[in-house]
Amino acid sequence: MRPFWRALRRNQLALAGGVVVVFVAVLALLAPIIAPMDPNRYDVKKILDAPSGLHPLGTDQLGRDVLSRMLYGARVSLAVGFVSVGIATAIGIALGSLAGYHGGLTDAMVMRLVDLMLVFPRFFLLLAVLGFLRPSIWTIMAVIGLTGWMSVARLVRAEFLSLREREFVLWSQSIGASAFRIIWRHILPNAIAPVLVAITLGVPAAILAESGLSFLGLGVQPPHATWGNILSEGKDAIEIGWWLSVYPGLAILVTVLSYNLLGEGIRDALDPRLRQRVGRIVSRRR
Repeated sequence: MRPFWRALRRNQLALAGGVVVVFVAVLALLAPIIAPMDPNRYDVKKILDAPSGLHPLGTDQLGRDVLSRMLYGARVSLAVGFVSVGIATAIGIALGSLAGYHGGLTDAMVMRLVDLMLVFPRFFLLLAVLGFLRPSIWTIMAVIGLTGWMSVARLVRAEFLSLREREFVLWSQSIGASAFRIIWRHILPNAIAPVLVAITLGVPAAILAESGLSFLGLGVQPPHATWGNILSEGKDAIEIGWWLSVYPGLAILVTVLSYNLLGEGIRDALDPRLRQRVGRIVSRRR
């Protein structure tokens, strides 16, 4: 871990992204404490009030405090991101492990399933599935997770194909260890690095997917606040209530960018060949 942390600390953009990620997560967790008002409290006397001391981010068309809705919306958006990525990662690891370890017919069947899923554009697949289901936060989590496991499966399969011929795997097979034990105790821990990167990069993709679905009215339904449906409500009043579009849009932009920077930094830090190349370049400059 020491070389990993040393390499990650050198990446200032990754560190900045990590700080923002932690900051947004803390705000989401503390939303019930730090939110100035009830996010669903109506006030017809405060409809579309501009940002002020009482309402730092203004109010919406129903007089609800935008800051409070943004804080609670962060909870929903991050929950959708983490849970859906957790579902996708579990499926991807299971199928990728089986395909990479057993090979042959199992590998061919899993890879053909991956190819079939990749044929359909993910967002349109989400729209098609949600067209037959009742939109809810649990439905959104499940659908995004069930349509986002393919990249994890391919990464895990590639790692297993290279690791299954290593000496420690052959030794485990020679003493009669079961396939389950070899996969979960010996190969998978050595193949987890690209999965961590995929998880870090998958969370912003899930947040974007949820925001897009909520913007189209197929995501988490009101009165639950998410960044996507706040943005959707703001488009109808963008000329007189610009804050309803600017602030949730900036929240999505900054959060997604921070996760991407952190994911890129983790990928670079976990790649020993890249660390060696960077080290040689730094030593030459010195």
